[in-house]
Parts: sequence; structure tokens; C-alpha cells
Amino acid sequence: MFKSVVTLALSAMLLICTPVSAAEPIVIKFSHVVAEDTPKGRGALLFKQLVEQRLGDKVKVEVYPNSTLFGDADELQALRDGKVQMLAPSLSKFDAYTKQLQVFDLPFLFDDLEAVKRFQKREKSRELLRSMAGYDIYGLAYWNNGMKQLSATRALKAPADAKGLNFRIQPSPVLEAQFAELGATTSKMAFSETLAALQKGTVQGAENPWSNLASQKLDSVQPFITETNHGSLNYMLISNSKFWISIPYQVRTQLEAIIEEVSFKVNQDAEELNRKSREQLVAAGRAQIITLTHEQREAWREAMRPVWQRFETEIGADVLRAAQTVNRR
Repeated sequence: MFKSVVTLALSAMLLICTPVSAAEPIVIKFSHVVAEDTPKGRGALLFKQLVEQRLGDKVKVEVYPNSTLFGDADELQALRDGKVQMLAPSLSKFDAYTKQLQVFDLPFLFDDLEAVKRFQKREKSRELLRSMAGYDIYGLAYWNNGMKQLSATRALKAPADAKGLNFRIQPSPVLEAQFAELGATTSKMAFSETLAALQKGTVQGAENPWSNLASQKLDSVQPFITETNHGSLNYMLISNSKFWISIPYQVRTQLEAIIEEVSFKVNQDAEELNRKSREQLVAAGRAQIITLTHEQREAWREAMRPVWQRFETEIGADVLRAAQTVNRR
């Protein structure tokens, strides 16, 4: 009897003295398809850094740049399958899951980047972040890559100047329709293939922010760049819906605060990079930079306005109206 009591007492003491193993950290695999020295790449690393600083061992962030984990073609399915927990694809990648995000592709809808940013703060735009919840895609923030310019093998001053040219585009029915209104054709291809296609003459034009034009040296094969600011190239920072909601509320709240801080920095970084890239292209002098007058830009807007009407039903009249109200004209 005494022996049994002693045994029980010793067992109890061992349980008290044995340290309880710490809970396993929440692992967030952040996969993206660009280099680390880009606004998106630096944003992913800043997110990792701030999470480590503020959440310690609670959350572990693993960053996989340059498609080292998943590429453009399979990253969204990987997110839905829980193989990766965070991505930042361009908005055109979501066409299979929602048509409403096509609003960001509509040509000349936004006057400038400030108008885009104002729209992104509106309630209607915040709703679009959750528009794919039924597909386990949970929008967390918008990351901007700047306003798009048109480059080509001929000077594009009036809409008719684009007729007969073939433009490289991302997969997007809106972008196809945009160039069709100009009497131009399009070829869908990965951004990494664009320079070679322009060199071979397979395509004669493209649309890109200043940073893309400079980083890929597209001015070496595109003698004319028209400063149209006709659309914006945007990413959405996303997670798997089930995964994100499963994170304990307090931790999730801290993560969302970090995301807001990182998103501000990413967008600020992108604006500065585009400014410097434009200066770099002007200084290089390989391409003629064409600045449109107000009247010329309005002519481009009117030429492409039918695209708005064509996609209004898919996007939603309420979304389109909300986007139109952010311009200050």
C-alpha cells in the first residue's frame, strides 16, 4: 500500500516537473513568381521579418520567390489545396473565380494611381477581396505595381495608330476587348516571354508599368512608349479561407495589422520604383517617350469606352459606378 502511494506521488512530481512542449508554430508558406528585389519580393520578406519580430515562435513564415515552390499555372490550385498559405497573383489570374475584379482591367476607367488607391479603400472594393471565399481564396490586401503605358514599334498618339499591331497581354478578356476596339490583335503570354517575342517580331507592342519596361529593357526593342496611364497592374495578397479563419483570433488580428503595414510599404515602394524607372528610360534615350495632351487622352478613352459597357453586366453596375466616382474630374 505504502509502495503504491510513493509510486503515485513520484509520478505526480514527474508530471509537474516535466516541461510542457511548446505549441507547434503556425507555418505560412508564401510563394511568389518574381525576384526578391522587386516591390512584391521585398514585401514578402518584410512580412516575414515583422512576423518574426512581433509573433516570435507563434508563426513561422517561409518565403519561396521566383516560382521555386509553385509557378503561375499551378499556384492558385496549390493554395486551394492547402499546399501553400499565401500568394500575391495579379488580378487577371482570378478570372475563373470572379468576374468583378475585371473592373481593374477596364481601360481609362481610373484617371491615375491616386484614383485607383481611393477606389481600393472604398467599401465596394473591400467586398471584392472576399468575392472568392466560395473557392477558398481569401483576399487580404491590394498590392499595386503602377499604371500601365503602351509601347510599340510605331508612335501611338491616336487610337488609330494601334490598328494592325499585335500586343502581348496577360490572359484577360477585358484586355483582348481593349485592343480589339483599336483594330489590334493580342497574344497571351507569360511576362518572361515578352522580350523574346518582341525581338522576334511575333508581337509589336505591349502594356506595362514603367518598372517592367525598365527592368526588362523593353525600350531596346520598343522604340516608342506612350504615357497613357490607361490601366493599372495590381496584385491581391491572398490566403486559403479555411486556413486563415482557423488562425486564433488574437494571432490573426496581429497578422492583419502587419499586412496593412507591409501593404503600405509595398505600394509606396512600387510608386518610387516606377518614378525612377521612367527617369531611367528617359535618360537612356533608346525609346521616344510620348506624352499625350488632355484632348489626345480623352480620344483614347472614348475609343475604348465600349469595353466598359460590354463588361458592365459581368462586373456589376454597382462596382462600375463605385469605380467611376473616385476620379476628380
